[in-house]
Amino acid sequence: MALLCGIAGLALNKPGTLNWAGRALEGLRHRGPDDRGWLVWSPTGAARRGKAWDEAPGSVLLVHRRLSILDLSELGWQPMSSPDGRYHLVFNGEIYNYLELRQELEALGHCFRSHSDTEVLLMAWAHWGTACLQRLVGMFAFAVLDTEEQSLHLVRDFFGIKPLYYCAFAGGVGFASEIPVLLELPGVGRQVHPQGLYRYLRFGLTDDGAQTLFSDIRQLPAAHYLRLDLNNLQLTEPQRYWQPRLQNPLELSFEEAAEAVRAQFLENVRLHLRSDVPVGAALSGGIDSSAIVAAMRHLEPGLELHTFTYVADNGVSEEPWADLVGQAAGVQAHKVKPSASELVADLDELVRVQGEPFGSTSIYAQYRVFRLAQEAGIKVMLDGQGADEVLAGYAVYGGARLASLVRQRRWLEALAFLRTSRLEPALKDTWKSAIGFLIPASLEPLARRVAGQELAPPWLNTTWFTERNVQLASPRAAHGREVLRHELLQSLTETSLPKLLRYEDRNSMAHSIESRVPFLTPKLVELLLNLPEAHILSPQGQTKAVFRRAMQSLVPQAILDRKDKVGFATPEQRWLKQLAPWVEQHLTSPILDRAQPLQPKALKAEFAAVLAGRKPFDFRVWRWINLVVWARIFNVRFD
Repeated sequence: MALLCGIAGLALNKPGTLNWAGRALEGLRHRGPDDRGWLVWSPTGAARRGKAWDEAPGSVLLVHRRLSILDLSELGWQPMSSPDGRYHLVFNGEIYNYLELRQELEALGHCFRSHSDTEVLLMAWAHWGTACLQRLVGMFAFAVLDTEEQSLHLVRDFFGIKPLYYCAFAGGVGFASEIPVLLELPGVGRQVHPQGLYRYLRFGLTDDGAQTLFSDIRQLPAAHYLRLDLNNLQLTEPQRYWQPRLQNPLELSFEEAAEAVRAQFLENVRLHLRSDVPVGAALSGGIDSSAIVAAMRHLEPGLELHTFTYVADNGVSEEPWADLVGQAAGVQAHKVKPSASELVADLDELVRVQGEPFGSTSIYAQYRVFRLAQEAGIKVMLDGQGADEVLAGYAVYGGARLASLVRQRRWLEALAFLRTSRLEPALKDTWKSAIGFLIPASLEPLARRVAGQELAPPWLNTTWFTERNVQLASPRAAHGREVLRHELLQSLTETSLPKLLRYEDRNSMAHSIESRVPFLTPKLVELLLNLPEAHILSPQGQTKAVFRRAMQSLVPQAILDRKDKVGFATPEQRWLKQLAPWVEQHLTSPILDRAQPLQPKALKAEFAAVLAGRKPFDFRVWRWINLVVWARIFNVRFD
């Protein structure tokens, strides 16, 4: 099949040397340690290619690092070219339905040399062009050079599972799987993007849209492609090729919906199991990861199945639940229990791996799970990412459901839901959350002040932001009558899932592991988004209701009956109290003198109040630390 990899490339204003290729090949090594390749093309000559960089001049460069998963032979080598030499492709990802697409293309007269999905993707592009994208089931980021049309297309998968960044620089346009590679290009600045910085510091948001936290670097949004005309290097606006649709809810009974969800979920897992190397799974013990492990065992009874579990360091642990699932599925279980001191030791590398700031120390738990899998020799992992965003797995969705009932004036149902949701540990403060969805936008700043959740808290230097025309506003969008379904869609496309997928990609690829997410296919997502809200979040306040029913007889009943939600939750509050001197050291860092967006004195006072219990703990403290470390490692500029 394919390879989870790193890709990069350049298009120059005029032919010249492309020595950045050597740095890109080395900078992406962790994404593809098994092989590497490059291709150089110019309109006046044939394409040249090789493995060791030899300073070849040209107009266009394509670079590839390979992590071999299927078709481990040289026939899967990239950059890959079409037989007629018109198209050249670098591809990061997996096309899970490549066997079915190959049969279709063979019936249309195409011949294949390899057994790789890379060649299937190349032939599909040659035959259908951008129309091939709707046919794909997979995760992908790729670049296609068309030498006849003299264009370069950049393409990213439906949900943004695989990354793709691009920027203009002094000599042309560059693209890469990771930001640090692009920072090596001449003229690419390290200035922070002010609006993005506000959204991160105040709301923990990153990866929402095309702009990164570096002003000069953009990311191709999920489900988009971008065409670059090589004759003038004009970057067109990215074009959307797919969008999850909210239609009238499907007229399916609860049981019919559960049957449809079960069938599609099992089909997804079946496709995601295609591999020529051992496959493992991240297992928290929650419903989503447990369902994946159970489905893997159900579909492949003889599979040697390894699971990898994070165990909290004296915090709330899901270890007993993971053990229950592991015993039922007959797995080889591996566990890791990181400590606060280990976080400190690994923090610089973790920040370097992520490339941009991140929301909480739970990212470190995930990082250690992938390290454990690498040590066990696993190259492919299945993970439950995306399930919470389509199955209402977070507490905020209780408020969204209550707001739906209020908007639709279903008063008795709203009152009943409010009563029952109070008994559900996974649905905290439902009524407060509902108010947030229901109040007019004009009253939100006042409501936040009353609740002690100001849009501009004292530790933010509001002058710095307003001078840069930053909107100090909430990211919450206006929703219609079906608040829950609209909130799920926003979580999926903007506020929650994009950043989680970035964390997962960087943490897995840092350890040369391909992480697959079988909940995230257009068919399953559109099915779930278009079910009646009560099928997702039941009148009794049960989250993921239809999925729990769909997994009956497959997943241990004790897991399906769980009411709590933990995930890879690190004991962050206790860790930061343990590390108080270390935190204070960062809050007095000289970097804060140039990081004008923050008020150092207010930060220290706020942290002291948190330690003393005078103010509630949340992830804002971690975001301050993360910003300081990120700014130091990447020499970020705030001027």
